[in-house]
Amino acid sequence: MTTLPRLAPLALLLVAAAPAADSGQTVRQTAKGAYVIGSPTAPVKLIEYGSYTCSHCADFAEKSAPVLKGQMIPSGKVSLEYRHLIRDPADLGAAILARCGGARGFAGAHAMIFATQATWLDKAGAYQQAHPDIAAKPLIVQARSYADASGLTAAMLKRGLTPAKVNACFADKAEVARITAMTGDAPIEVNSTPTFYINGELQPPAGWDKLEPALRAKGAR
Repeated sequence: MTTLPRLAPLALLLVAAAPAADSGQTVRQTAKGAYVIGSPTAPVKLIEYGSYTCSHCADFAEKSAPVLKGQMIPSGKVSLEYRHLIRDPADLGAAILARCGGARGFAGAHAMIFATQATWLDKAGAYQQAHPDIAAKPLIVQARSYADASGLTAAMLKRGLTPAKVNACFADKAEVARITAMTGDAPIEVNSTPTFYINGELQPPAGWDKLEPALRAKGAR
């Protein structure tokens, strides 16, 4: 698991979302800004606290996808609520972009960011090495710089976002605050990524191999 420091909420952005369908799955936004993929009436509710710069989170996304997103969620038995734990400026930039298309675009953008993590994160690291002064800049400036340098902004433009839309998402201070507040509001026991809850019950640190049987024990199919 990837351990992270607890961050205070940062008063800085995203986009109000309406219900939308994605491969037959409902995607909606909670009052606190998290996105939920799956039926609102799903009896098994999985919550994931994750980070786009966390390798364990990317591993979970890859290994769980065929069953969790390919079977359990479409069946109506399971819903997945993704809550951001922002670990660094590159993570924040990725989160802003993932959410920039609203509910309709979130599931696909979320999956793409994790699937290509190794590539874009390497580019972000190279940018940091070449620009050591970046750490002295405002957080939102750092987030946008990493998003652009890593190639994530370009990837989102190919997915249908416009430059004006991306600019608006990074400029929306209220929505950035909602994203970062998820970190500050996380329960005290959430100190690593990914952290999972099933129907409100904290799960032991584990990957998909341990989480799948826990979901099935609750009725996931």
